[in-house]
Amino acid sequence: MHVQIINFQLKDLSEEDYTKLCNDLASTYADIPGLISKVWLANSSTGTFGGVYFWRDQKAMEEFAKTKLFNSVATHPNLTNISSKDFAVMEGPTRVTRGHLVSN
Repeated sequence: MHVQIINFQLKDLSEEDYTKLCNDLASTYADIPGLISKVWLANSSTGTFGGVYFWRDQKAMEEFAKTKLFNSVATHPNLTNISSKDFAVMEGPTRVTRGHLVSN
């Protein structure tokens, strides 16, 4: 399993409008090959938004990075200071601490 954390700030877009956009896009994300789960993030006090993506493996994450959907987010004019970090999951200790997405 592989985890990707993406963060950004909104530019000329209200949090309310951003939330509506996320609600509209959720089903599209649900159909991405290799995506196990996405957790949508919002911190209104710091103006930071984003997502935690749980991928089947690093290859699935890399394949998603080649899609039109990924490009539309990466180049969206209302998202700024975009950062993306990815991590391999340490499955042994994650299983012990009840990491819900690691298979038993």
